This record gives sequence, structure tokens and C-alpha cells, in this order.
Amino acid sequence: MNLSVKARRIGRTISLPAYLAMLRKDFKKNKYLYFLGLFGVAYYLIFSYTPMYGVIIAFKDYSPVKGIMGSSWVGLHHFTEFFQSFYFWRLLRNTLLINIYELLFAFPAPIILALLLNELKHANFKRVVQTVTYLPHFVSIVVICGMIVDFSRKSGLFNMILGWFGVEAQNLLLDPSLFRTIFIGSGIWQGVGWGSIIYLAALSGIDTQLYDAATVDGANRWKQVLHVTLPGIMPTIIILLILRIGGMMDVGFEKVILLYNSQTYETADVISSFVYRRGLLEANYSYSTAVNLFNSIVNFMLLILANRISRKVNDTSLW
Repeated sequence: MNLSVKARRIGRTISLPAYLAMLRKDFKKNKYLYFLGLFGVAYYLIFSYTPMYGVIIAFKDYSPVKGIMGSSWVGLHHFTEFFQSFYFWRLLRNTLLINIYELLFAFPAPIILALLLNELKHANFKRVVQTVTYLPHFVSIVVICGMIVDFSRKSGLFNMILGWFGVEAQNLLLDPSLFRTIFIGSGIWQGVGWGSIIYLAALSGIDTQLYDAATVDGANRWKQVLHVTLPGIMPTIIILLILRIGGMMDVGFEKVILLYNSQTYETADVISSFVYRRGLLEANYSYSTAVNLFNSIVNFMLLILANRISRKVNDTSLW
């Protein structure tokens, strides 16, 4: 559709009736595309925006019997209770540390793999490596966590390997200091192949003439990567980095609750797992909604901040 382009060309001189007429004309021309778009809009309205009505219970003492409107209003009581609780700083620290470590180690991993695959000349070997690295993504998180639990036992695979270096066997998942390492390491193994797909697609869009010109100028493969390949995929990296920063307060509770235990709460308990326990297991719906709302607001603020900084620094942004 050229509606937005036409509007920009006309600029401020366009009047409202003229704009509406142009909109009707564009609708008649592309009515089938608009019709297909209705399904996507309806999906988000029904399953994403309509449930936001339930956020009100974060400010109420919600009772399923009384319903949302019938429950008494308590204002910011649940937020204040959470901020003053013993768990607040522990949850905030654990959530941020896991996300920071993932940003430092897990985020660059698909980029590195994509760069390495891009350098491979043997097509069959490249396809084998891609297939092997993609497979863990399609394995259920429950199965993955079951494998990690078995491998982390005293008689498990990890302790067998560590035993070759003289390390005493122990149940690794009972050691709070090792939880983040196991959590992030297993996440890299599971997602590095799948995450590299978008970077491989970006690499395929780089003009090969740039590599020829770099070769003529005497650049070796390493310098070509630094001065041609990385700048070519930098917009993709920046966009994904902005989205990743916008989720700095998110840690999937499924994997956490499948791996942690009471002995590792000190380093493993995060905001999402806390919300799960208080909301579903203890049926404290208002309190858990308040905690999750706080989490979402912080994520939104981080997304806005990261996007604004990126737009000012290198003119690449989400909007």
C-alpha cells in the first residue's frame, strides 16, 4: 500500500476530507488485504488487549467470589508490600543478574555461530552443523530440564566429566553458586542454533562485491569480518539487542521452577517464579498481579530507553 507514502508526500497541506477520500480509495483497492489483516487485529484485541482489564486486580483485594468490580479497592497496598518485603531485593538481584549474564554470554553466541557458519566452504558439513545446533530448540523444555537434572546428579554426566579433572562429585543443582551457570549454559546450548538463523539471513543480504573490494585492498578474512560482515549485520544486531534489553526483567518461570529447589532460592528465585508461587500456588492473585505489573512497567521503560539511545547513537531503532 502507498497510502503512508502519499500522505508524507502531500505533507501538512492535506486536509481531513482529502485524507479520508484517499483512505477510502486505498481501502477499495486493497480490500482483501485489509480483510486478511482483520484476523491479526482481532487476535491481539481478544487475547492481548482485552485481558488487560484484569490488571485492575493489582489495585484491589481481589476475591473470585466477589469478582473484579465487587472486590474492595486497596490502591498501591500490594506494591508497597512487595517493595518493603524481604524478597524484593533478592528477586530483583537474581532476575537482573541472570539477564545480564545472558546478555553477555547468550546474546553473542548466535552471532558468533552465524559468523563461523558463514566462513564454512563445505556445504554438506555446514548443513550438518546447522541441523545439529537447531535440534535442541525443538525439544520440550520439560525434557531439557529432565536431562539437566539427570546429568547434574552425583552419578550424572557432568560429574563424570568433572571427575576426570579431580573434582569431587556432588549434586550440582543443590549448589546455589552453580545454578546460574547451569541455567545460562543450557540456554545457550538449546537456543544458539535457532537464534543464528536470523543472522545467517542478514549475512546472505550482504553484497559480495564488498568482499571482493576488501580483498583487492589487501584485507584478510579477519579484517573482512570486522569491516564488512559485522557492519552489514549491525542493524539486525541492534534491533535484537533493543528487544532483548526490553525483556531484562523477564526470566521464563517454567525452566526456573523445573530446576530450582528450596536450597537454591537465594540465587535461583526470580520475579516470574515468585509470581507463580504467590499467584497460582498460594492463590494471592492481587499481590502476584501487582508484582508482575511492576515487572512489565520496568521492561517497558527499559525498551523505551534502549530504543531512544540507539536512535541517537546510530539512527537504528524500532520506531
